Amino acid sequence: MDQYAMHPPGDKMKKAIKEFSELLLESPGKNRWQLLQQVELKYDLSPQECEFLNNHFSQENS
Repeated sequence: MDQYAMHPPGDKMKKAIKEFSELLLESPGKNRWQLLQQVELKYDLSPQECEFLNNHFSQENS
């Protein structure tokens, strides 16, 4: 079976970003880094996907 048969490429990232956004809204006082790690583990993201999320979402935009 093709590795993408169950989850098309990018599908995990969309779900991870959506969940991270929801977690931020639900728990604004929680550490963003910990929330990112939680999402990265849940969706079993690749090192490249984790790096993307960390670079774009670990710090609050000024």
